[in-house]
Amino acid sequence: MQPPIDHSGKTLTRNQRLLQWVQDTAHLTKPDRVIWCDGSKEEERRLTEEAVSLGVLTPLNQQKLPGCYLHRSNPNDVARVEQLTFICTPTREQAGPTNNWMAPDDAYAKVGALLDGSMRGRTMYVVPYVMGPLGSAHSKIGVEITDSIYVVLNMRVMTRMGRAALQMLGDESDDFNRGVHSTLDCSPERRYICHFPQDNTIWSVGSGYGGNVLLGKKCLALRIGSYLGRKEGWLAEHMLILGVESPEGEMTYVAAAFPSACGKTNFAMMIPPKRFKGWKIWTVGDDIAWMRVGDDGRLYAVNPEAGYFGVAPGTNVKTNANGVKMISHDTIFTNVATTPDGDVWWEGKDDEAPEQLTDWLGRPWRRGSPDKAAHPNARFTAPATNNPVLSKVWDDPEGVPISAIVFGGRRATTIPLVMQAFNWMNGVFFGATLGSETTAAAAGKTGVVRRDPFAMLPFCGYDMGQYFAHWLAMQARLAHPPKVFLVNWFRKDAEGRFLWPGFGENMRVLKWIVDRARLRVGGQETPLGWVPKAGDLDLSGLDIPHERVDEATHFDLDEWRSELESIGEFFASLGPTLPRLLELHREMALERIKVMSDARTAEWARPAAQ
Repeated sequence: MQPPIDHSGKTLTRNQRLLQWVQDTAHLTKPDRVIWCDGSKEEERRLTEEAVSLGVLTPLNQQKLPGCYLHRSNPNDVARVEQLTFICTPTREQAGPTNNWMAPDDAYAKVGALLDGSMRGRTMYVVPYVMGPLGSAHSKIGVEITDSIYVVLNMRVMTRMGRAALQMLGDESDDFNRGVHSTLDCSPERRYICHFPQDNTIWSVGSGYGGNVLLGKKCLALRIGSYLGRKEGWLAEHMLILGVESPEGEMTYVAAAFPSACGKTNFAMMIPPKRFKGWKIWTVGDDIAWMRVGDDGRLYAVNPEAGYFGVAPGTNVKTNANGVKMISHDTIFTNVATTPDGDVWWEGKDDEAPEQLTDWLGRPWRRGSPDKAAHPNARFTAPATNNPVLSKVWDDPEGVPISAIVFGGRRATTIPLVMQAFNWMNGVFFGATLGSETTAAAAGKTGVVRRDPFAMLPFCGYDMGQYFAHWLAMQARLAHPPKVFLVNWFRKDAEGRFLWPGFGENMRVLKWIVDRARLRVGGQETPLGWVPKAGDLDLSGLDIPHERVDEATHFDLDEWRSELESIGEFFASLGPTLPRLLELHREMALERIKVMSDARTAEWARPAAQ
């Protein structure tokens, strides 16, 4: 293949390994033409115009939403497909019991047959990109080949795409992720997302939805990334990164993992309440963190992404005012509803639904309709630079030093509002046992805990027990490990009412976390960690009875006995690679609870007779 040139006639790359792979892929997929993406503004303008002419994008009201466009996906292609996502390792054991497995030879044969001639009559785009800051030792290079102009325009937002990636790769290196994507006919029967960790390769067919086809995101940054992290001694995590700045200018960086529907993006862009005048939250990243041990023995994190691919429904001024500002310009909306004048709308937006809309399927919709106007998984793709509270060091090649790691789930009972682990191993236990309660729609009955360890259940690219062991082993290199915390904004009272107001008021919990990380405030010991003592949380200006806060932070021995027994069943499901240390910790916690329970019922502990 001849070296490709950009729109100005300059050579993009002479890397023969890359050129040969692109040529081989073109030979397989048989496109009508091949376009190499250079990442220029001219290219963006040209591709956007082409996408509009093809009906892939629809311009929105450019006075209200400058630079914004709407995309409607195939109705059968609206979310990640975990059941069709495979880890293709030489043995099933390497993928582990939590992943779908397919032998590499079988996957290459099956998906290769679908790719054969798949781009006939189409354009094949070659999209070079970098995950992570340009020039950073943390960063990884990928090249995605795709027949979707929608994918190209989204990859422009979500990654550092184009000439810069090719320059970072150079003309000799073979160290890049090879990604091939074709939408085919979007048939669910011909849909596969296959990861080949040993080959640093991803093949995705039959989908046009972001999580399945923006291969730098979940596919490379987490599934392949987690495998590379274990191999190379770092962590690829489904975590936000934020900076907490005090009025005195002291900055503390926190990484946090939350399963879906737990307010992760909102937390990353939180606006502190009035009581915390002068405090600021800065977003480094809202979804993924790559973390390595620095020369000083601290854990440093970078955000590998360059944009946000967020859920639109529920985004409003109360839940995420900064997010609303962020998506007011230069944003691609997918599967939202639109107003007659070309604005966007979704369930949970600030205003009441207009009388008439066009729904996510392009059909007329009227207020009162039983159908959703926007798809529940409707999305926005916005550049990080749109974020009004973007950290000034979000793109720092060295990353930011992490002082605290937070794990959080959606639990109506048991888990306190906040609890600090005694040590790193205890913190890994928090992450390994993370979970949220299912809804009736999801599981047929409520209150069932779905374990989502480290919020990585769909994203860990190898055996989960070995992943836990990798986390435990990281401590050997951490001279100054971050403090680890568990949070739960969703605990309820006996009447089913939330005990904690959440949203911006979570700043009060975050301040306790920061103060604990900096050894400035005390805590009450429980069998599994420290919780705030009465008066430790700053509740000034908050109209909530202290009794409700006490209930939110309470450690209930009976509930935790049941929780630890449930964790035992989960651990057993992971098989022989589960680190013995975590099971011993579970057993020890159960014994501590038994001792405390027995002591409370002992004869000497009873009130004296009057």
